[in-house]
Amino acid sequence: MVHGASLLDHAVAALTPFCAQVVVSGREDGHHICIPDRPQSGMGPLGGLNGVLHHAARHGYAGVLVTGCDMPSFPPALAEALIGDGPAVLLRQHLAGWWPASLAQMLDDHLATSDDRSLYGWIERVAPRFVTLPGLILPNINRPEDLDTFSAPKPA
Repeated sequence: MVHGASLLDHAVAALTPFCAQVVVSGREDGHHICIPDRPQSGMGPLGGLNGVLHHAARHGYAGVLVTGCDMPSFPPALAEALIGDGPAVLLRQHLAGWWPASLAQMLDDHLATSDDRSLYGWIERVAPRFVTLPGLILPNINRPEDLDTFSAPKPA
């Protein structure tokens, strides 16, 4: 818990201003709309992305803006830079991205025919735009010291 909320809650709050609906992929948490991985659980980030792309396509959304639950902030400039006509990811932090819902079937096909289930393999196949924002460093909470840095009081 950070400032009374889970990292997932922070990530959901960070995406909420930019999305008509925020969903959580890959697991049930009892607090948010949760979408199962597709075609099955245990496929890593691509299974989660595939599930939410199909959810977006079924509900008429143009695409999905995604982040990892261990990346609990998403500045407006990043959302503006990512959202567009085609897929886009943040350079060096590829979990932050924009994926058009029209890619749902292509990702189904990729998962059915490729042994490469890594996000990097999917990125290589789709060739998204790589977004850079000078000076932007998103927190990525992978170690206790990362959490300590994120949890520290912010200077006024």
